[in-house]
Amino acid sequence: MNYTTIELDFGSVIIHEDFLIAVMNEGIVFDVSKNEKLLEIGTEVFQGKPYAYISNRINSYAVDPMVYKQSAKFQNLKVIAVVSANDMTRTLASTVEKEFYTDANAFQVFTQLDDAISWVNEKLLQSANHST
Repeated sequence: MNYTTIELDFGSVIIHEDFLIAVMNEGIVFDVSKNEKLLEIGTEVFQGKPYAYISNRINSYAVDPMVYKQSAKFQNLKVIAVVSANDMTRTLASTVEKEFYTDANAFQVFTQLDDAISWVNEKLLQSANHST
């Protein structure tokens, strides 16, 4: 399958059928203005269809937790997954960042990208089944 990659000044986004995978650049501060660009991409690409966002944290960078309050306002963004091999990054994501996202059941942290993809696909399927 071919997936489109969008290069941004702060990272890259890979667009899949039902989700986005973002890899941010080393050392950035991922704030509300950068998140707004990702939300715009999601809105444009998925056009109201439910989708998921996966943050593949290969690089080290700071996250402003307010991005989760902003993201929660987007009805078709159903689930968020964070992937990191770093224990501290996973701990911060699962304790601090998760608290800022309105639906804690739709936010999960993983060590492996494949596990995150399986989880978001399952959650999107559940969401679709509940809305029919």
